Amino acid sequence: MNKKVLILSPHADDEILGCGGFISKFSKQNYHINVLILTNANKGAPEIYSPEKIKEIRNEAKISNNFIGTKKLFFEDLPALNLSNYPIYKIANVINKYIAEINPEIVLIPSANDIHDDHKIIFKAAKVSMRFNKKNNIKKILSYEVLSETEWNENEKSFNPNYFVKLDKSDIDKKVKAFLKYKSQVKKFPHPRSKEAIINLSKVRGSHVFMRHAEAFKVERILD
Repeated sequence: MNKKVLILSPHADDEILGCGGFISKFSKQNYHINVLILTNANKGAPEIYSPEKIKEIRNEAKISNNFIGTKKLFFEDLPALNLSNYPIYKIANVINKYIAEINPEIVLIPSANDIHDDHKIIFKAAKVSMRFNKKNNIKKILSYEVLSETEWNENEKSFNPNYFVKLDKSDIDKKVKAFLKYKSQVKKFPHPRSKEAIINLSKVRGSHVFMRHAEAFKVERILD
């Protein structure tokens, strides 16, 4: 049976910035990769994000994930930018629904060190939903880094990866191209959410394990 993966993405594009190389590499190995984009900014900040804007971003997400190899893409409507006023247990219940439906072996979640409150809250809710108090098939939980979020080292806690995924040049090229399909989110270098920054980070993480390119993760749990 092909391994099932669930990637929890607070916002559209986090899944590509944090896990795009992973998706490219393992989709080619027939992993069944599922991405869940959890929030809708129109629900949390309608004065900033119109329904039309959300429709545009979600269409970009569909194009990007289809391109990179995601098998299934799901959207929820939790209130982005306002998750701090939303009960953790309700967020955990949403995540539980997808864990029960997908039955993943691997789950990728945002880092607890990210500057964005939405990311920290999704991290906490994910950990709540995957506690050792119910039966599931999860063997591996990894947290990922997101450019412009994780490097801020919230609460002076740096992201110290201890799990690396080697990427071929084709994987990093595909990750970059997938991110560029998020046309509304792409920035010009030296902004961290730029083509050049994605490539540079992959080289830095690759050099940590004597590879040309890599994606880095932090082990939250591994069950052999």
